[in-house]
Amino acid sequence: MCCTLAPHHPPAIVWSSARWTAVGVLMRIAEVLSSKGDAVVSVPPECDVAGLLAVLAEHGIGAVVVSSDGKAVQGIVSERDVVRALGLRGASVLQETVQQICTVEVHTVGPDGKLDDLMQVMTERRIRHVPVVVDGELRGIVSIGDVVKRRMGELEQERSALSDYITDPR
Repeated sequence: MCCTLAPHHPPAIVWSSARWTAVGVLMRIAEVLSSKGDAVVSVPPECDVAGLLAVLAEHGIGAVVVSSDGKAVQGIVSERDVVRALGLRGASVLQETVQQICTVEVHTVGPDGKLDDLMQVMTERRIRHVPVVVDGELRGIVSIGDVVKRRMGELEQERSALSDYITDPR
């Protein structure tokens, strides 16, 4: 089996928020994890690329953390990495190990990081998945989809608050 689902790690502390919304709440990465959960799918470095693709399809995800123990981040590998390797080396890539195609210089964040800062990093580095790490241990992963979903919720709250303000007969 080349897939590991990291166990649930409840946060040891409650983190404050880092983004002001219409209702005055700051948004931090911990809040994204609290709503989406902190389960992370990982594969060991020796997993072959064909096995990786099966894991991605099984879980309906676009990237996994590369980790021998499900705790230490040794890399990250995405569908994009597979497509690039296929384009360069052909179908033989499917028999290669994940370690041969993964990104080993992984940008990680802590749960107390600001969501705005994460959005900027994702945009500047053109990355879609960022592992959340505490004291060197994997605690979750945030995707660009998670960030967009959270931001859309904030915008809807702001729209609703402004609409209520405008239409309130007081």
